[in-house]
Amino acid sequence: MPDSPAEPPARQVLNALTVDVEDYFHVASFEGVVSRRQWGGMEQRVMVGAQRLLEAFAHAGVRGTFFVLGWVAEHAPGLVREIRDAGHEVGCHSYWHRLVYRQTPDQFRDDLRRARDVLQDAIGEPVVAYRAPCFSITRQSLWALDVLIEEGFQYDSSIFPTYHDRYGIAGAPLAPHRIVRAAGAIREFPLAVHQVFGYPLPLGGGGYFRLYPFAVTRWGMRAINAQGRPVAFYLHPWELDSGQPRLPLGGLNAFRHYVNLRWTEARLRRLLNEFAFGTLSEAYARAQGEEEDARWDLRQVA
Repeated sequence: MPDSPAEPPARQVLNALTVDVEDYFHVASFEGVVSRRQWGGMEQRVMVGAQRLLEAFAHAGVRGTFFVLGWVAEHAPGLVREIRDAGHEVGCHSYWHRLVYRQTPDQFRDDLRRARDVLQDAIGEPVVAYRAPCFSITRQSLWALDVLIEEGFQYDSSIFPTYHDRYGIAGAPLAPHRIVRAAGAIREFPLAVHQVFGYPLPLGGGGYFRLYPFAVTRWGMRAINAQGRPVAFYLHPWELDSGQPRLPLGGLNAFRHYVNLRWTEARLRRLLNEFAFGTLSEAYARAQGEEEDARWDLRQVA
Protein backbone atom coordinates (compact mmCIF):
# COMPACT_ATOMS: atom_id res chain seq x y z
CA MET A 1 0.00 0.00 0.00
CA PRO A 2 1.27 3.53 -0.71
CA ASP A 3 2.50 5.86 2.00
CA SER A 4 -0.21 7.74 3.87
CA PRO A 5 -0.87 11.38 2.94
CA ALA A 6 -0.80 14.12 5.55
CA GLU A 7 -3.20 13.32 8.37
CA PRO A 8 -6.49 15.26 8.37
CA PRO A 9 -7.69 16.67 11.69
CA ALA A 10 -8.42 13.90 14.20
CA ARG A 11 -11.99 15.07 14.68
CA GLN A 12 -12.75 14.34 11.04
CA VAL A 13 -13.92 10.97 9.81
CA LEU A 14 -11.68 9.76 7.01
CA ASN A 15 -13.77 8.67 4.04
CA ALA A 16 -12.59 6.27 1.34
CA LEU A 17 -12.14 7.83 -2.08
CA THR A 18 -12.55 5.15 -4.75
CA VAL A 19 -12.66 4.94 -8.53
CA ASP A 20 -13.91 2.07 -10.69
CA VAL A 21 -11.61 2.35 -13.72
CA GLU A 22 -13.59 1.22 -16.74
CA ASP A 23 -14.49 2.81 -20.06
CA TYR A 24 -17.98 3.94 -21.05
CA PHE A 25 -18.62 0.83 -23.19
CA HIS A 26 -17.74 -1.53 -20.32
CA VAL A 27 -20.82 -0.51 -18.32
CA ALA A 28 -23.22 -3.41 -17.75
CA SER A 29 -26.12 -1.46 -19.26
CA PHE A 30 -24.36 -1.58 -22.65
CA GLU A 31 -23.97 -5.37 -22.77
CA GLY A 32 -26.83 -5.64 -25.26
CA VAL A 33 -25.37 -2.86 -27.42
CA VAL A 34 -21.62 -3.58 -27.42
CA SER A 35 -20.42 -7.17 -27.16
CA ARG A 36 -17.09 -7.95 -25.50
CA ARG A 37 -15.78 -9.01 -28.92
CA GLN A 38 -16.30 -5.41 -30.05
CA TRP A 39 -14.47 -3.72 -27.19
CA GLY A 40 -11.18 -3.53 -29.06
CA GLY A 41 -12.81 -1.60 -31.90
CA MET A 42 -14.46 1.03 -29.72
CA GLU A 43 -13.14 4.54 -29.22
CA GLN A 44 -11.25 4.28 -25.95
CA ARG A 45 -11.68 7.30 -23.70
CA VAL A 46 -10.84 6.01 -20.24
CA MET A 47 -7.76 8.26 -20.17
CA VAL A 48 -9.93 11.38 -20.53
CA GLY A 49 -11.82 10.89 -17.30
CA ALA A 50 -8.92 9.22 -15.50
CA GLN A 51 -6.67 12.21 -16.07
CA ARG A 52 -9.36 14.58 -14.82
CA LEU A 53 -9.75 12.49 -11.69
CA LEU A 54 -6.01 12.35 -11.08
CA GLU A 55 -5.75 16.11 -11.52
CA ALA A 56 -8.66 16.78 -9.16
CA PHE A 57 -7.21 14.47 -6.51
CA ALA A 58 -3.76 16.04 -6.84
CA HIS A 59 -5.22 19.54 -6.56
CA ALA A 60 -7.04 18.56 -3.36
CA GLY A 61 -4.01 16.72 -2.00
CA VAL A 62 -5.83 13.43 -1.51
CA ARG A 63 -5.17 9.82 -2.44
CA GLY A 64 -7.67 7.13 -3.26
CA THR A 65 -8.12 3.53 -4.33
CA PHE A 66 -8.52 2.83 -8.04
CA PHE A 67 -10.26 -0.48 -8.80
CA VAL A 68 -8.98 -1.10 -12.31
CA LEU A 69 -10.63 -3.38 -14.85
CA GLY A 70 -8.15 -5.99 -16.04
CA TRP A 71 -9.05 -5.33 -19.69
CA VAL A 72 -8.16 -1.66 -19.20
CA ALA A 73 -4.88 -2.58 -17.48
CA GLU A 74 -3.93 -4.89 -20.35
CA HIS A 75 -4.60 -2.21 -22.97
CA ALA A 76 -3.27 0.76 -20.97
CA PRO A 77 -0.66 -0.50 -18.47
CA GLY A 78 0.90 2.96 -18.41
CA LEU A 79 -2.28 4.35 -16.85
CA VAL A 80 -2.10 1.81 -14.03
CA ARG A 81 1.51 2.74 -13.35
CA GLU A 82 0.63 6.44 -13.43
CA ILE A 83 -2.09 5.85 -10.84
CA ARG A 84 0.31 3.96 -8.59
CA ASP A 85 3.14 6.46 -9.09
CA ALA A 86 0.80 9.23 -7.94
CA GLY A 87 0.52 7.42 -4.60
CA HIS A 88 -2.88 5.82 -5.04
CA GLU A 89 -3.85 2.25 -4.19
CA VAL A 90 -4.57 -0.10 -7.07
CA GLY A 91 -7.38 -2.61 -6.63
CA CYS A 92 -9.03 -5.16 -8.91
CA HIS A 93 -12.36 -4.63 -10.68
CA SER A 94 -12.43 -8.01 -12.50
CA TYR A 95 -11.21 -8.56 -16.06
CA TRP A 96 -14.36 -8.78 -18.19
CA HIS A 97 -16.79 -6.74 -16.04
CA ARG A 98 -19.25 -9.61 -15.76
CA LEU A 99 -21.81 -9.60 -12.96
CA VAL A 100 -20.61 -12.03 -10.31
CA TYR A 101 -23.94 -13.81 -9.88
CA ARG A 102 -24.00 -14.65 -13.60
CA GLN A 103 -20.79 -16.65 -13.27
CA THR A 104 -19.89 -19.99 -11.76
CA PRO A 105 -17.27 -20.00 -8.98
CA ASP A 106 -14.71 -21.40 -11.42
CA GLN A 107 -15.44 -18.70 -14.00
CA PHE A 108 -15.19 -16.03 -11.32
CA ARG A 109 -11.86 -17.40 -10.07
CA ASP A 110 -10.40 -17.50 -13.59
CA ASP A 111 -11.51 -13.93 -14.30
CA LEU A 112 -10.18 -12.74 -10.93
CA ARG A 113 -6.77 -14.35 -11.44
CA ARG A 114 -6.42 -12.96 -14.96
CA ALA A 115 -7.21 -9.43 -13.83
CA ARG A 116 -5.01 -9.62 -10.73
CA ASP A 117 -2.05 -10.94 -12.73
CA VAL A 118 -2.30 -8.16 -15.33
CA LEU A 119 -2.48 -5.51 -12.60
CA GLN A 120 0.40 -6.96 -10.62
CA ASP A 121 2.53 -7.19 -13.74
CA ALA A 122 1.84 -3.50 -14.40
CA ILE A 123 2.77 -2.19 -10.95
CA GLY A 124 5.11 -4.89 -9.63
CA GLU A 125 3.40 -5.37 -6.29
CA PRO A 126 0.48 -7.37 -4.82
CA VAL A 127 -3.10 -6.30 -5.46
CA VAL A 128 -5.23 -7.16 -2.42
CA ALA A 129 -8.41 -5.07 -2.77
CA TYR A 130 -11.42 -5.98 -4.92
CA ARG A 131 -14.69 -4.44 -6.06
CA ALA A 132 -17.21 -6.42 -8.08
CA PRO A 133 -18.70 -4.98 -11.27
CA CYS A 134 -21.99 -3.29 -10.35
CA PHE A 135 -21.47 -4.29 -6.69
CA SER A 136 -22.72 -7.74 -7.75
CA ILE A 137 -21.78 -9.68 -4.63
CA THR A 138 -25.31 -10.25 -3.40
CA ARG A 139 -26.97 -12.91 -1.25
CA GLN A 140 -26.90 -15.27 -4.23
CA SER A 141 -23.16 -14.82 -4.81
CA LEU A 142 -21.66 -14.76 -1.31
CA TRP A 143 -19.52 -17.69 -2.44
CA ALA A 144 -17.39 -15.10 -4.24
CA LEU A 145 -16.07 -13.97 -0.85
CA ASP A 146 -14.62 -17.44 -0.31
CA VAL A 147 -12.85 -17.23 -3.67
CA LEU A 148 -11.45 -13.80 -2.81
CA ILE A 149 -10.15 -15.08 0.53
CA GLU A 150 -8.63 -18.18 -1.06
CA GLU A 151 -6.89 -16.00 -3.67
CA GLY A 152 -5.31 -13.80 -0.99
CA PHE A 153 -7.46 -10.67 -1.20
CA GLN A 154 -7.63 -8.71 2.05
CA TYR A 155 -10.26 -6.06 1.24
CA ASP A 156 -13.59 -6.09 -0.56
CA SER A 157 -15.86 -3.15 -1.31
CA SER A 158 -18.70 -4.77 -3.24
CA ILE A 159 -21.65 -4.92 -0.86
CA PHE A 160 -24.25 -2.17 -1.12
CA PRO A 161 -26.64 -2.40 1.89
CA THR A 162 -29.70 -1.18 -0.03
CA TYR A 163 -32.34 -2.25 -2.57
CA HIS A 164 -31.66 -2.17 -6.31
CA ASP A 165 -32.65 -4.14 -9.39
CA ARG A 166 -29.02 -5.11 -10.10
CA TYR A 167 -27.27 -5.25 -6.71
CA GLY A 168 -27.71 -4.83 -2.97
CA ILE A 169 -27.93 -6.69 0.33
CA ALA A 170 -30.42 -4.70 2.38
CA GLY A 171 -29.82 -5.31 6.07
CA ALA A 172 -26.08 -5.86 5.72
CA PRO A 173 -23.85 -3.97 8.20
CA LEU A 174 -23.35 -0.33 7.28
CA ALA A 175 -19.92 0.25 8.81
CA PRO A 176 -16.61 -1.29 7.70
CA HIS A 177 -16.31 -4.77 9.19
CA ARG A 178 -14.69 -8.15 8.82
CA ILE A 179 -16.76 -10.85 7.09
CA VAL A 180 -16.13 -14.36 8.38
CA ARG A 181 -16.63 -17.17 5.89
CA ALA A 182 -15.76 -20.86 5.77
CA ALA A 183 -12.59 -19.97 3.83
CA GLY A 184 -11.48 -17.39 6.40
CA ALA A 185 -12.10 -13.66 6.75
CA ILE A 186 -11.98 -10.55 4.59
CA ARG A 187 -12.34 -6.85 5.42
CA GLU A 188 -15.50 -5.40 3.90
CA PHE A 189 -15.97 -1.67 3.24
CA PRO A 190 -19.64 -1.38 2.22
CA LEU A 191 -20.99 1.36 0.01
CA ALA A 192 -22.72 4.22 1.80
CA VAL A 193 -26.36 4.34 2.79
CA HIS A 194 -28.17 6.57 5.28
CA GLN A 195 -31.32 5.36 7.00
CA VAL A 196 -34.20 7.71 6.18
CA PHE A 197 -37.50 6.72 7.81
CA GLY A 198 -36.24 3.15 7.89
CA TYR A 199 -35.18 3.08 4.23
CA PRO A 200 -31.48 2.59 3.37
CA LEU A 201 -31.01 5.59 1.08
CA PRO A 202 -27.98 5.01 -1.17
CA LEU A 203 -25.47 7.84 -1.35
CA GLY A 204 -21.77 7.50 -1.90
CA GLY A 205 -21.24 8.47 -5.53
CA GLY A 206 -21.84 7.32 -9.08
CA GLY A 207 -25.30 7.91 -10.48
CA TYR A 208 -26.55 9.00 -7.07
CA PHE A 209 -23.93 11.76 -6.96
CA ARG A 210 -24.97 12.95 -10.41
CA LEU A 211 -28.71 12.64 -9.81
CA TYR A 212 -29.06 14.15 -6.33
CA PRO A 213 -28.54 17.86 -5.79
CA PHE A 214 -25.12 18.44 -4.26
CA ALA A 215 -26.78 19.54 -1.02
CA VAL A 216 -28.32 16.08 -0.62
CA THR A 217 -24.96 14.34 -0.97
CA ARG A 218 -23.40 16.78 1.49
CA TRP A 219 -26.24 16.30 3.99
CA GLY A 220 -26.09 12.52 3.72
CA MET A 221 -22.34 12.30 4.09
CA ARG A 222 -22.34 14.67 7.06
CA ALA A 223 -25.06 12.60 8.72
CA ILE A 224 -23.12 9.37 8.16
CA ASN A 225 -19.86 10.90 9.40
CA ALA A 226 -21.67 12.30 12.45
CA GLN A 227 -22.47 8.70 13.38
CA GLY A 228 -18.75 7.94 13.24
CA ARG A 229 -19.00 6.02 9.96
CA PRO A 230 -16.85 6.68 6.91
CA VAL A 231 -18.31 6.83 3.42
CA ALA A 232 -16.92 4.77 0.55
CA PHE A 233 -17.33 7.35 -2.19
CA TYR A 234 -17.01 6.11 -5.77
CA LEU A 235 -16.90 7.41 -9.32
CA HIS A 236 -16.01 6.15 -12.81
CA PRO A 237 -13.75 7.96 -15.30
CA TRP A 238 -16.56 8.13 -17.86
CA GLU A 239 -18.60 10.19 -15.40
CA LEU A 240 -16.18 13.09 -16.00
CA ASP A 241 -16.36 12.72 -19.78
CA SER A 242 -19.47 14.37 -21.18
CA GLY A 243 -17.93 14.09 -24.66
CA GLN A 244 -18.08 10.30 -24.74
CA PRO A 245 -19.89 8.73 -27.72
CA ARG A 246 -23.63 8.39 -27.19
CA LEU A 247 -24.66 4.77 -27.66
CA PRO A 248 -28.22 3.66 -28.53
CA LEU A 249 -29.44 2.95 -25.03
CA GLY A 250 -32.99 3.78 -24.04
CA GLY A 251 -35.17 4.22 -21.00
CA LEU A 252 -33.97 4.00 -17.42
CA ASN A 253 -30.50 2.75 -18.33
CA ALA A 254 -29.83 5.74 -20.57
CA PHE A 255 -30.98 8.09 -17.85
CA ARG A 256 -28.74 6.39 -15.27
CA HIS A 257 -25.70 6.63 -17.50
CA TYR A 258 -26.00 10.11 -18.99
CA VAL A 259 -27.72 12.22 -16.34
CA ASN A 260 -25.76 15.34 -15.34
CA LEU A 261 -22.38 14.20 -16.69
CA ARG A 262 -21.33 17.78 -17.33
CA TRP A 263 -21.61 18.69 -13.64
CA THR A 264 -19.66 15.77 -12.17
CA GLU A 265 -16.18 17.28 -12.07
CA ALA A 266 -17.26 20.57 -10.47
CA ARG A 267 -19.29 18.71 -7.85
CA LEU A 268 -16.37 16.38 -7.14
CA ARG A 269 -13.99 19.28 -6.54
CA ARG A 270 -16.45 20.81 -4.07
CA LEU A 271 -16.78 17.51 -2.26
CA LEU A 272 -13.02 17.05 -1.97
CA ASN A 273 -12.78 20.46 -0.31
CA GLU A 274 -15.48 19.74 2.25
CA PHE A 275 -14.68 16.21 3.47
CA ALA A 276 -11.58 14.26 4.50
CA PHE A 277 -10.63 11.48 2.09
CA GLY A 278 -7.99 8.78 1.87
CA THR A 279 -7.46 5.34 0.42
CA LEU A 280 -9.77 2.48 1.27
CA SER A 281 -7.21 0.75 3.48
CA GLU A 282 -6.45 3.98 5.35
CA ALA A 283 -10.13 4.74 5.91
CA TYR A 284 -10.78 1.18 7.07
CA ALA A 285 -7.91 1.32 9.56
CA ARG A 286 -9.05 4.73 10.85
CA ALA A 287 -12.63 3.46 11.30
CA GLN A 288 -11.47 0.47 13.36
CA GLY A 289 -8.91 2.36 15.43
CA GLU A 290 -7.31 0.15 18.03
CA GLU A 291 -10.45 -1.89 18.55
CA GLU A 292 -10.99 -5.38 17.16
CA ASP A 293 -12.79 -5.35 13.81
CA ALA A 294 -16.55 -5.66 13.93
CA ARG A 295 -17.53 -9.03 12.48
CA TRP A 296 -20.33 -10.33 10.30
CA ASP A 297 -20.39 -14.10 10.55
CA LEU A 298 -21.57 -15.66 7.28
CA ARG A 299 -20.04 -19.09 7.73
CA GLN A 300 -23.43 -20.79 7.69
CA VAL A 301 -24.71 -18.94 4.63
CA ALA A 302 -24.16 -20.55 1.21
